[in-house]
Amino acid sequence: MKQQMKSQQSSQARRPPITKFARNLRAAWKEMDLPTNDATVVVGVSGGADSTSLLLALDELIKNDKLRVNLVVAHLDHGLRKESASDARWVTNLSKELGHQVVIGKAQLQTAGGKRVANLEQAARTKRYDFLFKTANKHKSQLVLTAHTLDDQAETVLLRLLRGSAAEGLSGTLPVRQLKDGSPVKLARPLVSWARRSDTEDYCSSLGVEFRVDEMNDDETFSRVKVRKQLLPLMASFNDRIVEALSRTASLLAEDATVLSDQAGELLKLAIGSSNNNQSANIETKLPALNVKVLLQSPAAVRRRALRQWLSEARGNLQRLEMSHLLAVEKLLTGRGGSVIELPGSFRVTRNGQFLKVFSSKSGAANVRPTGRSVPVKKKALKKSAAASKISRR
Repeated sequence: MKQQMKSQQSSQARRPPITKFARNLRAAWKEMDLPTNDATVVVGVSGGADSTSLLLALDELIKNDKLRVNLVVAHLDHGLRKESASDARWVTNLSKELGHQVVIGKAQLQTAGGKRVANLEQAARTKRYDFLFKTANKHKSQLVLTAHTLDDQAETVLLRLLRGSAAEGLSGTLPVRQLKDGSPVKLARPLVSWARRSDTEDYCSSLGVEFRVDEMNDDETFSRVKVRKQLLPLMASFNDRIVEALSRTASLLAEDATVLSDQAGELLKLAIGSSNNNQSANIETKLPALNVKVLLQSPAAVRRRALRQWLSEARGNLQRLEMSHLLAVEKLLTGRGGSVIELPGSFRVTRNGQFLKVFSSKSGAANVRPTGRSVPVKKKALKKSAAASKISRR
């Protein structure tokens, strides 16, 4: 018995101490209340320093019995670079060396003519999350990890500030959220609250792992790279901890946005459930009309969020919906913005008496009005206002 105990103690003595990077990951894991036992976790790995460090630290925690989860490494080959196939092989080899299952996917980000799709960053992001979601479903996982860092958070906040975003946008990248609306699969970023990009590079180097380098991360035709290479260094000359400061601001705004969003949800219920609301639900969007008087009694910050939630339910998403569109819809409440507002995605919002309704423009139903006369807002003015909130691509 004594000999067995000595053997166990000797084995523990030979085990190297857990690195600081892995300890920080474990602390963030606990704070985010992520599963520590008997769970399958999908981790997105591109081969860059950030995602590679996340994989290596998870592996370290698992092999030191600090986490008891099964990892599925997921890598999507976007096919945008000559080295992309080599990146996929590299991730496959590393995953197998560590003893973890790996899934490789391939994305199509070119048109039939061989040209890259418009808005490449957004298209790649959509493909990536679709791939991670499918991988999670296939392996019966309810947790997907990505390796966003403090630097990514700072870049996101600045990009959205330049677009004129509200508190929701300036909240940046949330540590945990649903991967898809209505899905039990969560998307978590366990590095985003504490790890700098330099930390991930140093950790990989300390383990002797030569991570992959994507030259597109130096291409300043992309807005994010331009912010990284030009704007952040300039801001750092005023505050050498600007990345941490922006992350802190994002966290505070996220708290404010949550409270306002909850209040907006209550306002939406009141505007729909008002005793004076005898309007039938729109046959296309299935959404009931909103009572204008109820909306006008609420502060603008809450009212606009209620309208945003209402339009999100009608359209299925908030893509291409700018603040200029919300302000135009809000003007319908006071009668200063005409009686019809056209929105991206072939939707229209109309005011009928004391009620707002949202229609699909494709059906033409938005042109049907029991009384009064439809006066659409001029499209050119609305497009000009929307364009003003976007980053210049020069």
